[in-house]
Amino acid sequence: MKHYLALTVIANDRPGIVERIADVVTRADGNWLESSMSRLAGKFAGILLVDIAEDRQAALLTALEQLQHQGIRVTGEACSSLHPADGERVTLTVVGNDRPGIVGEISGILAKLQVNVEELNTHCEDAPMSSEILFRAIATLQLPQDLDRGRLQQILESVSDDLMVELEQT
Repeated sequence: MKHYLALTVIANDRPGIVERIADVVTRADGNWLESSMSRLAGKFAGILLVDIAEDRQAALLTALEQLQHQGIRVTGEACSSLHPADGERVTLTVVGNDRPGIVGEISGILAKLQVNVEELNTHCEDAPMSSEILFRAIATLQLPQDLDRGRLQQILESVSDDLMVELEQT
């Protein structure tokens, strides 16, 4: 059976953070499987999944803790399986005039419908030909088996007249 560690990383952004973490993972005989990392307001933040033997996990976590002396905070959680969820997988795109509460409204609806948010990316940008700020979100969702894409789109479009909602099969 494979054993995995899900790791989270936060540090002040600077060159070499990924290299330091990768070096520690490699020295512990871990295999870096997948990750999502980015710079946000001067911070470097990320999550990653490492495949590592169960008897090596504690040593890896201890070694990663030592990176705190370099200003890199890494925490980890053990997980033992990577089972894909049942139900349709879709990509959600939402665009609209920025205002407080958009993420809360949409995520509240998704939670009530038992939709799993697998990935979420949001940002604000200048609207073309106006001084308005546009909010844009792109999410990967896993729908429960009893919810179809059309019904979800209809429910999300009812949030606000100024939000454009698009759902596509992934």
